Amino acid sequence: MSIEKELHTRSGSICELCGATDNLSVYEVPSSADSSADSSVLLCNTCSGQIDQPDSVNANHWRCLNDSMWSQVPAVQVMAWRIMMRLRSEGWPQDLLDMMYLEDDLQAWAEAAGDAQSGDDAVKHIDSNGASLEAGDTVTLIKDLNVKGGGFTAKRGTAVRGISLVADNAEHIEGRVSGQQIVILTKFVKKSN
Repeated sequence: MSIEKELHTRSGSICELCGATDNLSVYEVPSSADSSADSSVLLCNTCSGQIDQPDSVNANHWRCLNDSMWSQVPAVQVMAWRIMMRLRSEGWPQDLLDMMYLEDDLQAWAEAAGDAQSGDDAVKHIDSNGASLEAGDTVTLIKDLNVKGGGFTAKRGTAVRGISLVADNAEHIEGRVSGQQIVILTKFVKKSN
């Protein structure tokens, strides 16, 4: 039996990522150990086109991964993980990634394509004016902030020196205000020169 026939049988002749039924073709998952049906998925033209051309990605199309990430097929799991890693800055894919578990061998296969280390998808911390923030920067608060659990208000205009970045959340930084380490939303700070 050909790989394409195996995939049609396995998937019920639907796209294994989004469930579409038209224009299906075999897509070999990059960095796979062999060229069998186990290392391939059956995809529609929309899914394969967006995978091959990341500039044309419609993030809302990939909300289907909420279902397909639970597939019992390892190749489908790997592709779902890779796509969610590319889109994690959208917010909702990161929530799905937090729920997803891959065995060690599948995790290694998923990471082999380098989606986890992609510079374009790296978490970028941006202040209220659109300036990029780096660890060690000094920022100024642009709004009075009630510090939960701290019992004080961090006043507008307060300088926060030597900030640290929260690695998995682009909207959070950490810094010391009034002797206490707090988490601050990036939209409430501006970078100091």
